[in-house]
Amino acid sequence: MKRYHTFLKVIELGSFTKTAEELGYTQSAISQMIQSLETELDTTLLLRSRSGIELTADGKELLPYIYNICNSYHNLSEKLKEMHNLQSGVIRIGTFSSISCHWLPQLIDEFHKTHPGISFELHQVVEYADMAGLIQNGHVDFGFLTPEVAESYPHIDLNEDQMMAVLSPSHPLASQETVTLEQLASEPYILLEEGDINEPLNYFRQNHLEPNIRYRVHDDYTIMSMVELNLGVSILSQMFLQRSSYDLAVRPIEPPVKRTISLAFRHMETLPTAARHFIDLVVKKHCTSEKGRAQWNELFR
Repeated sequence: MKRYHTFLKVIELGSFTKTAEELGYTQSAISQMIQSLETELDTTLLLRSRSGIELTADGKELLPYIYNICNSYHNLSEKLKEMHNLQSGVIRIGTFSSISCHWLPQLIDEFHKTHPGISFELHQVVEYADMAGLIQNGHVDFGFLTPEVAESYPHIDLNEDQMMAVLSPSHPLASQETVTLEQLASEPYILLEEGDINEPLNYFRQNHLEPNIRYRVHDDYTIMSMVELNLGVSILSQMFLQRSSYDLAVRPIEPPVKRTISLAFRHMETLPTAARHFIDLVVKKHCTSEKGRAQWNELFR
């Protein structure tokens, strides 16, 4: 099984050297494991060149099956650990920056008080579509995302997060108590790139507005740094802005811009017990929606 996991890690990192460093092996040992796997499968999986590595045609064909083997082995391992009363195991969570910063540390800390042997893997993404891929491929036990993406899976609608206008304190709009979408649309706009589903863009379009997008950025912190220097305005999650140390003017938007945070997983039947208990904690602490509580009670009973 180690060879299969190593193969996937090489694909993820795109380098034998980086894989060796992360897994604590020599580069030669990584090469030998890949060669052994290729011998077992009687084919060549990877091609190496100066520009990096790439999958062969057979490698591309076999990749989904190797993912399934590794995910099934993970589920088997977790089931065996569950039979030992959650004394060990790994919970794999798909998340994005605001959740990672403001929910998960406290939740993990509380969970560890009753289950100290459980470990966590956090897979942080920028685009919601990437989260759906992590759930679909079994790379995570569950993930946080929007209802539009979550509707294809068993899910819980947890919370409604207010989106706020973010301005430099020297910006003329910073003198107002609230800022309109129309005013934001007329300014140089810094877009947090989130793929096809982007709440601020959806609100602009619903109000027949087209923002003057000057920059497209994949990181909230970069946006705050740019706004601080008055390079443009933006809209960011109120949750993410709670602990900001940047010198910013944060204002409510009219009409209000909101996003719903949902939690989704692939199948309830294969959801590890540790993950189910952690989701139960998430719901107790952060589900403000009666619909969400009903969804979870229906699934968890």
